[in-house]
Amino acid sequence: MSANLGRIASAALAALALAAMSVAAPALAQKTCADCGVVKTIRYVEEKGEGTGLGAVAGGVVGGVIGHQFGSGRGNTVATIAGAGGGAYAGHQIEKNAKKKSYWSVDIRMDGGSTRTFTYTSKPTVNEGERVKLVDGGKRLALVAN
Repeated sequence: MSANLGRIASAALAALALAAMSVAAPALAQKTCADCGVVKTIRYVEEKGEGTGLGAVAGGVVGGVIGHQFGSGRGNTVATIAGAGGGAYAGHQIEKNAKKKSYWSVDIRMDGGSTRTFTYTSKPTVNEGERVKLVDGGKRLALVAN
């Protein structure tokens, strides 16, 4: 009977040891980083600016004044109208070009599974496929060892 009791005690100890190892194993697993992820895409973006009409008006006035300097009679009227039209078009294009935006867009697949997009005025120092950590809420990216 004491032999049976010894086997039961040994089996119970073995079961406790196995249970303790299975509980301890997740505690040893690598902690996830909430601010870490992998760079998926880096692309340069240029957005055309939008004209408000001020450039067209100013260009039309300047073009009309310049066009009025040429010719006389009917030729002067045609030159004034052509100058105003050409000036309006040029002024509109200049305004749009002055208001264009360009930036770098970086998509990062976060460790939690979401994808976040960040924009930067200069080219990031990281490359696609590299593991990064967000610094200052994503204002900067730091490389992380795999």
